[in-house]
Amino acid sequence: MTDDAIKDVKVCMFDQYGTVVDMQGGLTAIATPFLQKKGWKGNPNSFVTWWRRNHFENSMIDALLHKEHTSYREIGQRAVAHVMDRAGIEYTRDEVRYLVGEIEKLKPFPEVPEALARLRTRYRLVVLSNGDPDMLETAKQYHKIPFDQVISVAEANSFKPHVATYTKAAELCGVGLDQILFVANHAFDCIGAKAAGMRTAFIDRRRRPFGETPYQPDILVPTMADLADAIV
Repeated sequence: MTDDAIKDVKVCMFDQYGTVVDMQGGLTAIATPFLQKKGWKGNPNSFVTWWRRNHFENSMIDALLHKEHTSYREIGQRAVAHVMDRAGIEYTRDEVRYLVGEIEKLKPFPEVPEALARLRTRYRLVVLSNGDPDMLETAKQYHKIPFDQVISVAEANSFKPHVATYTKAAELCGVGLDQILFVANHAFDCIGAKAAGMRTAFIDRRRRPFGETPYQPDILVPTMADLADAIV
């Protein structure tokens, strides 16, 4: 990382699901007793991985079609139903709604609150999430992080990484794209933000290669605490 990567940055903008809050761990903890009651003998962590992958695939299809934006909640319910169908698990629509609704209650990764408190001393802190506006509003009482602004991609009528999501977020923040450091645990999100014109920081929690792309992150660190160490 060079000082040029952050010299003009005024806003740190965060993905929420999987970057600020622990989506895999939190949903696995929720799915484990649910699946045990169903008598399913598989790995709950794998169930959540399949759920999230199917959700991701369908949100990308929705973004590429670029028709009327489908809500995050609806995409999530379709994904959960699909995975339970594939796994041969009997379920009700209320059970599907319950599982997806638990996303609103996810807690931050352990180091995140303190790291964001340090970042707040120098930058405005903003969320740009694929979540629906009401889901993100409800989540505030569970993650308890006082972000300066929380933006849903519904404002841009598309899921990330469509360029419209990042440009709309910058517009709503009142800053230039190059004045934003976008922070995510997902390579696709960093790639989308970088391609749109933002600076990017990749939180490499899973210690995986970022991959070959012309849109490499400006900063690559293993945790949010390391990010705060690097730029505050």
